[in-house]
Amino acid sequence: MIRGLTLATGLALAGQAGFAACADQESMCETASGGYHIELPEAESPPLVVFLHGYGGSATGTLKNRGMVEPLLARGYAVMAPEGSERNGRQSWNFFPGWEGRDETAFLTEVVQDASDRFGVDTDRVVLGGFSAGAFMVYYLACAAPDTFSAYAPVSGGFWRPHPEACEGPVRMFHTHGWTDNVVPLEGRILGGGRFHQGDIFAGLEIWRVANECADTKPSGFSTTGQFMRRYWAGCADGSMLEFALFPGGHNVPKGWADMMVDWYEGLPGG
Repeated sequence: MIRGLTLATGLALAGQAGFAACADQESMCETASGGYHIELPEAESPPLVVFLHGYGGSATGTLKNRGMVEPLLARGYAVMAPEGSERNGRQSWNFFPGWEGRDETAFLTEVVQDASDRFGVDTDRVVLGGFSAGAFMVYYLACAAPDTFSAYAPVSGGFWRPHPEACEGPVRMFHTHGWTDNVVPLEGRILGGGRFHQGDIFAGLEIWRVANECADTKPSGFSTTGQFMRRYWAGCADGSMLEFALFPGGHNVPKGWADMMVDWYEGLPGG
């Protein structure tokens, strides 16, 4: 059921014409496996960006990132912020193969269908993005079940060691990472006294190139967008696309990411 404030109250609190009744950042849209917040543009049957928060974050915190949310709404995209499951007393995602906990692929499929039933979002145009631990979740879901969503847009996250031996494919992925990220460094790092080891981002890109059946490791092209230095691999398996964007900052969702990602997505076949 939909809990919380009325739509009019939510609009007044948010100052945002697209707020749905259970997306006022205080109440939550509930499903059998969890919950989410969502903001809607004025367009009917909008495409959807599902964005997963980092370790210790929250759905409410995701929507407070107005520098990310408002450009997406302005481009006609609904923005969903699912709530992570509890891990070690904090909200995160059950991303690593073999961990016990919520089936996150089933949960994310469930909340997208719920948003379609409630608000009419287009389930054929869903981008799964995420930050940090949320980006880890994006990587592992895309690896195991790339057909779940139409594209993937992780920020500041990748695989953990041991890296997957292989991923399913093809995949359409736009990975963004900070050059000076010291929380999820490009080379990875050791955590938990050696129990965990974040993987190497470039090793992860190699796995995606293999999944996409790219004939060469060499990028197909390079570009710059504002602060972002970009490289991409095209001409691989039908329906695939892989792009990597570096920015000079650290561990954050950088300014300009939302518009850059949407431009990339809308340039894809069927985007």
